[in-house]
Amino acid sequence: MEAAELYRLGRGSVSVFSARSPGRSRCNEDAAALIPVGRQAAVLAVADGVGGLPAGAKAAAAVIAALLRHVGRRNGRSPELRESILAAIESANRIILGWGTGSATTLALAEVHVDSLRTYHVGDSMALVANRRGQVKTETVAHSPVGYALESGFLSESAAARRRDRHLVSNVIGSPDLHVSVSAEMPFSMQDTLLIATDGLVDNVRKKRIVELMQNGSLAGCSKALADLARRGMNGGSGPGRPDDLTLILYRRTATRSRNGTP
Repeated sequence: MEAAELYRLGRGSVSVFSARSPGRSRCNEDAAALIPVGRQAAVLAVADGVGGLPAGAKAAAAVIAALLRHVGRRNGRSPELRESILAAIESANRIILGWGTGSATTLALAEVHVDSLRTYHVGDSMALVANRRGQVKTETVAHSPVGYALESGFLSESAAARRRDRHLVSNVIGSPDLHVSVSAEMPFSMQDTLLIATDGLVDNVRKKRIVELMQNGSLAGCSKALADLARRGMNGGSGPGRPDDLTLILYRRTATRSRNGTP
């Protein structure tokens, strides 16, 4: 994509951007989906085909296809939607394992409702919610040795960014030992922004800077700033530089209006 695309979805606005790794001719092995569920709910997802394994792009696409099959039939009620999302992930895992090629993908996903959301993830793609004061309300923990060390305090963010094994993941879709991390349903207010992204962003931009950019400005402007900063990082402009496919989704609730047209 040359630039982020903007959509209205559920009760909010969403921006999505995806681009392949700079300087590489192979296809973009990321995939993304914006799935309306009923009139007021939606599912937002990014999948990152695991590099170095066969058919990464095909594995990522298989997860998105399974979500479309299972989630698109629902009406937006949270218990049913949760079951459908988990069924989709399990279905994709069986399909990918059935290929017998060793293919795999990560996944980060959020189901969003009028004033709440729930996150799901497998691997090291990320979901994060921050408010306009720069407070992180929730974030996923990467299913990886470096991710767990970072969460437990054994590694600092700067040290984690320099680790050569940062790309290794310990949990993927395409594994007989798959497990899905599911958050509790949490409030999502007008002041909050949801980010879902593959590790092309996380490995090249520090979390503090990501959150700063999420605080203000339009979704399109925020998407462009994050993408530009990630690409600069991939080219060694800041930090170690880890060229990779990059996909990110940003979501905010939009103001509702009363019948007389006032907010």
